[in-house]
Amino acid sequence: MQSNTKQKPFSMTGVVVSDKMDKTRVVVIEKVLRHTTYAKAVKKKIRYKAHDEQNQSHQGDRVEIVLSKPQSREKRWRVASIIEKAATNLAQGGAA
Repeated sequence: MQSNTKQKPFSMTGVVVSDKMDKTRVVVIEKVLRHTTYAKAVKKKIRYKAHDEQNQSHQGDRVEIVLSKPQSREKRWRVASIIEKAATNLAQGGAA
């Protein structure tokens, strides 16, 4: 039997650290893990390249990325939505 329910795609939230490439953003995901031996909280940062078709996100923005088909050798993610704009980007909008 086949069910017609679609699974929600795997998603993560992170901060854009680079927007220098056209239609590509580098997003950092920070995870807090527990060390197996010492039980201390350890921060782990992972960088993902995500596809942004309209070039809407900029450095410092908090975005949600979802898993998608491969766009290139390193891009397996796409920017689904911008959760929060960076304060510096809001100030740059009116200033030249």
